[in-house]
Amino acid sequence: MNILIAYYSMYGHIHRMAQAVAKGVQEVPGATPVLRRVPETLSPEILEKMGATNAQKSMANVPICTLKDLVEAEAIIFGTPTRFGNMCGQMRQFLDSTGQLWLKGELVGKLASVFTSSNTQHGGQESTILTFHATLLHQGMVVAGLPYTFQGQMRNDEITGSSPYGASTIAGVKGERMPSANELDAARFQGRHVATLASRLARVPA
Repeated sequence: MNILIAYYSMYGHIHRMAQAVAKGVQEVPGATPVLRRVPETLSPEILEKMGATNAQKSMANVPICTLKDLVEAEAIIFGTPTRFGNMCGQMRQFLDSTGQLWLKGELVGKLASVFTSSNTQHGGQESTILTFHATLLHQGMVVAGLPYTFQGQMRNDEITGSSPYGASTIAGVKGERMPSANELDAARFQGRHVATLASRLARVPA
């Protein structure tokens, strides 16, 4: 059972979260995480000016996501940084290329979930996930969040991301903050949760 983790990461924060999601998927018997990056839309020159070159190099071994990857997965967990309360342009462009899958109903009934990041504590994490859900519902997908059985999202002893809509991390205004232990726990929990649900759905007769 392949669980696709399709994400975009500019500075490595979402990449770290995706790795934690993959660990959670691996905890479910029979589930295999498949890490894929959505295609980059910025030139190497622009990425260098934005200080993202080193992070991009560290992710170079992760294959680029294709539409075939979406079709072959039993469930898909999407990861995107927040851009003004919405998904990033790279993810938007990739999803906009799925029109033929929509026409054929290729993604109908597949389980889907979303995790994200933002620079600040109130930088649009929840709105990014919720607006992302609209695209998934148009594709006929079944949306899963991060249930409150992950009690780390109820902590008030530290500043932390994550909500019932999905795992998230706070990157810092300059991108200086990497995901905390609690945020990585949330991502791992979400991966395990989605893989568990996908396993249950796979056992239900059509």
